[in-house]
Amino acid sequence: MGRYVARRLLQMIPVFIGTTLLIFLMVYTLPGDPVRGLFGDKGADPATLEAMRHKLGLDQPILVQYWEYMKGIVLHFDFGTQIASGRPVTDVLGDAFPVTLRLAAMAFVIEIVLGLGLGMAAGLRAGRLTDNVVLVLTLLIISIPVFVLGFIVKSVFAFQLDWISPNVSNDATWGELIAPAVVLGSLSLAYVARLTRTTMAENLRSDYMRTAVAKGLPKRRIVGVHLMRNSLIPVITFLGTDLGALMGGAVVTEGLFNVKGIGGTIFESIVRREGTTLVGLVTILVLVYLFMSLIVDLLYAVLDPRIRYA
Repeated sequence: MGRYVARRLLQMIPVFIGTTLLIFLMVYTLPGDPVRGLFGDKGADPATLEAMRHKLGLDQPILVQYWEYMKGIVLHFDFGTQIASGRPVTDVLGDAFPVTLRLAAMAFVIEIVLGLGLGMAAGLRAGRLTDNVVLVLTLLIISIPVFVLGFIVKSVFAFQLDWISPNVSNDATWGELIAPAVVLGSLSLAYVARLTRTTMAENLRSDYMRTAVAKGLPKRRIVGVHLMRNSLIPVITFLGTDLGALMGGAVVTEGLFNVKGIGGTIFESIVRREGTTLVGLVTILVLVYLFMSLIVDLLYAVLDPRIRYA
């Protein structure tokens, strides 16, 4: 198991370098000048602009900037400085990350509980009324874009019924984040339910399931140990990568409910051409993706020991 973990960690290094280099090149080739943007319509003299670019290292070749950026991360855990405020990106992230983490965690719990529950109910009753209801419900959710669903939730529950506040306050309490979390996790919930239902329905027809039934094992053991253990492998793959997607994909939801999280900060960085902030935040999201992929690989090895020797 130790060699398996070490192999996976070594594989993460080239992936991290490749993704961060790609993001760095994409962001810094976008049109616009973040230094000129600081002065707005008033502008500034060319000497001042050039001095600020030199101070921030923006006048260096792109690969030199990337090398300095990676050195800062590896040697000092420094993800750069926000140009507009002069604050380290880690401080900006420290303000926004807890809010998005709470929002993503709530959406993830909703996704797991409801998605797995609906998928198990449909998979164990494949072809019956419950299965058809779940398939229609999940198809309806998948068909509605997230921003439309968010708008419907705000219109009905905030403006018509007055059950929730239309905007999340700066405190972002757990109660205020319920509605955005439902909207954020709705699409993934539908995919988890469908994926669970499909794998369970397929595994119910497998030889090992017929053998377990023929041996007279209790139904709870057949479903809980034999059926669920084999059916959860593709679901875990989806859940592992989806947690990172929830954090990165919260831009629309956070904007709709005025949540002060990573999504809102990324959106502001794009508008202001804040390349340093944008690259720093996206780099951290890449680390989240890689960490979740590692967790998924380890869960694979636990569920199916043959994988660690492959």
